[in-house]
Amino acid sequence: MAKRRDYELEANQTATSLSVFMETYNRTLPASFTPASVTALKKFQSLHPSLFKNSEEWSIEKHRKKLLEWLPSNHDAT
Repeated sequence: MAKRRDYELEANQTATSLSVFMETYNRTLPASFTPASVTALKKFQSLHPSLFKNSEEWSIEKHRKKLLEWLPSNHDAT
């Protein structure tokens, strides 16, 4: 039996630019959550360098949960 491809998982694991990540993140975000902005994402990136080792790339799988937890207490960054 052939293994089925999980396109959603692949998309979530794919490394993207900040702007593509922000668009995807905000599109899939529940209405009651704080949306991401370029300013907030850059601040998050500077405060969490270990998540961006040698890379400017973002991925939903690696960064979404941590950003969801961080944004509400840093809404002034938006």
